[in-house]
Amino acid sequence: MFNRIKEDVNAAFQNDPAARSKLEVLLCYPGVHALCLHRLAYFLWKKDWMLLSRFISHLNRFLSGIEIHPAAEIGRGVFIDHGMGVVIGETAVIGEGCLIYKGVVLGGTTTEKIKRHPTLGKKVTVGSNACILGNIVIGDCARIGSGSVVVKDVPPHATVVGVPGKIIERQKKEDNSAMLDHGQLPDPITEILRVVLRENQKLKQRINKLEEVSHLPHKEEDDYLSEAESKVMAIFMKNYKDGDGI
Repeated sequence: MFNRIKEDVNAAFQNDPAARSKLEVLLCYPGVHALCLHRLAYFLWKKDWMLLSRFISHLNRFLSGIEIHPAAEIGRGVFIDHGMGVVIGETAVIGEGCLIYKGVVLGGTTTEKIKRHPTLGKKVTVGSNACILGNIVIGDCARIGSGSVVVKDVPPHATVVGVPGKIIERQKKEDNSAMLDHGQLPDPITEILRVVLRENQKLKQRINKLEEVSHLPHKEEDDYLSEAESKVMAIFMKNYKDGDGI
């Protein structure tokens, strides 16, 4: 038990630059408290002391703001940062070294008594307020963006953002040192709009060149629309050149 607590403290130091001392982590980190109480509840659950186990889980929720069903399986070195509003369902499985931020939900999508909650691989990062729903598998070292809703399997080393979640990056790395930067999430919709507007501008230029070669008369209305669209394109590209959202 003491070795597991030591691992929890080390995980906090690795993932939270605000951690200053081991005593501070032990006394002031609700994610560490929640994991300690969950291990006790999990032990009692396996011994068929289910009512007492659920009561400890409920007490854990009251004290830490983190709700973990006593039957959920959580690996070593997991860190729940801040933790308020985190919900982890009965059949959820969390692999070693995962990083979970506040408001995360590992929820089910059926009332049947089957495996109905997600399975997280090793070193998965789940951003604030993300929801991972159903009996799906999140691969090792995957990253789930803040506010995303994931309802399908995610391959290892992938980055998922959006509602519903979409894979926007697959890059295999030897470690997971580059953690999810919540302020620099890519926007796949923006990227698509960029491409469409850029291609539209190219088509306009090609049409103008063809009209010049064919000596076709230009319509003032068409010229006006082309100029207006060019201005819209310029404004859009200026606003989104650094990947900013709307």
